[in-house]
Amino acid sequence: MASKQIKVTLIKSPTGRVARHRACIRGLGLRRMHHTVSVMDTPENRGMINKVVDMLAIEES
Repeated sequence: MASKQIKVTLIKSPTGRVARHRACIRGLGLRRMHHTVSVMDTPENRGMINKVVDMLAIEES
C-alpha cells in the first residue's frame, strides 16, 4: 500500500523567525526559498507543517 505524499514549498523566508520554526523547516527538508519537497503524510510531518503553515505552500496528492 502506497502512503500518501504531501508536496511542500517554502514561500517565505525563515530569517528572523523563532528557532523552533526554523527547525521545523529544516526537519521537513526545505533548504531555500521556492524549494519543494515531497514528505509522507504522517502526524509528525503534519505537526511541523501546522507550526509554519504561513511560510509554506502545500499541495496534497
